[in-house]
Amino acid sequence: MISLQPDITLEQLAFLSVESLIEAYHTCPNQNIQARIISILAELGDDRALDLLVEVVGVEVANHCQGNIRRVAARGLEKMVIATTDPEKSQRAIYKLSWALLNAEDWALRYAAAVSLGGIATVEVNTILHQAMTQESDRVVKERIRIILNV
Repeated sequence: MISLQPDITLEQLAFLSVESLIEAYHTCPNQNIQARIISILAELGDDRALDLLVEVVGVEVANHCQGNIRRVAARGLEKMVIATTDPEKSQRAIYKLSWALLNAEDWALRYAAAVSLGGIATVEVNTILHQAMTQESDRVVKERIRIILNV
């Protein structure tokens, strides 16, 4: 079990294993540290953290920090989908990103999901992006989707 201090630095966290970071995320009550952990995991792109990032994208937002964590997780999922050889993991991530794009109230999360889906760029994803473009009300998100689809 890892015990994290509130003043732990990003550099100190980066030396932990993926499994240790996942465990630390679940046991740490400090949202700033949780955000750092998600940021590191997203940057690493290791698909062992995919389920945690999927969970974080779907978390009910209670404050601004959680919203930021969700957006970072959404961006990290792109890297993990591209890196994984497990089609089930890939599908779970694409489903959660699609959910975020089509259903999330947070426009910035929808934007992050669109960018991640655009990076994945499969036929299935392009269908989802076209659907999102027809229903998206935010001009910034809609423009990003238009750019991704090159329409």
